[in-house]
Amino acid sequence: MSDALNKAEAAVREAETNTVDVAQIVAAVLAAQQATKAAPQPPAPRPTARPVGLYVAAGIGGAVALTALAMAAALLAVAVAVGAVCATVCLLVLRSVWQDMQTGRR
Repeated sequence: MSDALNKAEAAVREAETNTVDVAQIVAAVLAAQQATKAAPQPPAPRPTARPVGLYVAAGIGGAVALTALAMAAALLAVAVAVGAVCATVCLLVLRSVWQDMQTGRR
């Protein structure tokens, strides 16, 4: 029986080494499969948040500048209109004076 016992022990040792070998082979195959797969891409970085205060200030400044420009244009238009009225009145008065001088009236 000791011969059968020795054979059984040898078979158990061989099965143990085979199990370790099979586990190592499976691990190597799995590692190779994972290495051939495309690596997952990392998530896209979040865009950095920019402070909006600068943009708000620029918008307000632009609005104020446009308002000032519009007011200056309106004031210029009023000045031109007043100047045109004054010039017209002056020309009418001078024309009347000229006609009076031509007809001999005093």
